[in-house]
Amino acid sequence: MKAYSIDLRRRVLAALDSGMPRSEIIGLFQVSQGSITRWARQQRTSGDLSAKRPSGRPRRIPPDQHHLLRLQVEAAPDAQLAEHAAQWQAEQGTQLSPWTMARALRRLGWSRKKSP
Repeated sequence: MKAYSIDLRRRVLAALDSGMPRSEIIGLFQVSQGSITRWARQQRTSGDLSAKRPSGRPRRIPPDQHHLLRLQVEAAPDAQLAEHAAQWQAEQGTQLSPWTMARALRRLGWSRKKSP
């Protein structure tokens, strides 16, 4: 899901500052009560309304290494996920599970179908 634009956030907070009831803001802008509260708190504490980066674990294969993964898969397109993960560990030193390799290949748009 994409983050709300900064323009919308500013308009919502401007309506809140002008004294418009939150129930009307929710109906007019189609945002939740929680979003209004978070945005008001964020503006109060940091003064910045930009969207925060999603939290979570960093990817085991960062975007700057996608070209290496693509080269590996093009060199051995019929290899299984476990074989690709083992080769990645041997060459890059990062241990991956087959599921992690599958997610990385899906992000690259690589099909799971094997050649006939």
